[in-house]
Amino acid sequence: MDEALKLIFKKQGYAFAGENSAVKLCHWFRESILHNRPCYKETFYGIRTHRCIQMTPAFNQCTQNCLFCWRYQAFNETYIKNPDDPKEIVENTIELQRKLISGYGGNPQTDRKKFIEAQDPKHVAISLTGEPTLYPYLGDLIREYHKRGITTFLVTNGTMPEVLENLDPLPTQLYITVAAPNEEIYKKLLSPMIPKGWERLNKTLELLPSLNTRKVIRHTLVKNWNLEYVEEYAKLDLKAEPHFIEPKGYVYVGYSRERMTRENMPTHLEIKEFSNKLSELTGYYIMDEREDSRVVLLQKEKNIPKISQD
Repeated sequence: MDEALKLIFKKQGYAFAGENSAVKLCHWFRESILHNRPCYKETFYGIRTHRCIQMTPAFNQCTQNCLFCWRYQAFNETYIKNPDDPKEIVENTIELQRKLISGYGGNPQTDRKKFIEAQDPKHVAISLTGEPTLYPYLGDLIREYHKRGITTFLVTNGTMPEVLENLDPLPTQLYITVAAPNEEIYKKLLSPMIPKGWERLNKTLELLPSLNTRKVIRHTLVKNWNLEYVEEYAKLDLKAEPHFIEPKGYVYVGYSRERMTRENMPTHLEIKEFSNKLSELTGYYIMDEREDSRVVLLQKEKNIPKISQD
């Protein structure tokens, strides 16, 4: 990556764990450790927000340039020329996480118990930026985290089905972002950088039932773009058979403000209305919601256990 560009990202709070890998504290870490407000993934799935690392092994590589993405989009690479060593990534991200949170030790508002626990991460979200399935040693990376007792959430746009088909081991939980109900909207809203992106996403959805791990379909919903197509989303969800579905509203933040407007941001009520219709069409149960994140949780079965991290 260009050094001037890397300097910009460092000023934004990114810490580089290698040539193409990075870690950054998320907004909800601060909310959890200072105000006891965990992220919705703790509410829904049981992961501990203050013990979570947010990272990527593919910082500047992606297969899409989504209009709604809040991240700075300098993506011009669809492969990694010099991938970082997976063991070094894991060691570096853990060490960098400890450095990034060290300043909270002097804040009188900090929950001391959480601060001590945060020194020993128990979860990693492989989702910070870029497309992680472009990293050629993804299975080794997941294995190295699991060796250290760290659970993994892998978030992908689903355009690399061959990677998921051969991934070993699988992550603790696999997220597939399905932000378009059909090919026309997919091409306009997600701006694919590779050919046959829509076909590749659908191949991933067809593959999903055979993958032996916890699976989530996330619908990022943008008003006046993709919110009004619940029937088409339902067909995609029934094909994928995930354990969970997350209809989640687009939020007008970050660099997405250069491409979207406030009017593109659905209300939580609109997300709930979408979710109610989706529940009727799929038979999935509405189990939870977080208004502050504009997200609703639907489950295939009512009694799916949460992930234990204590």
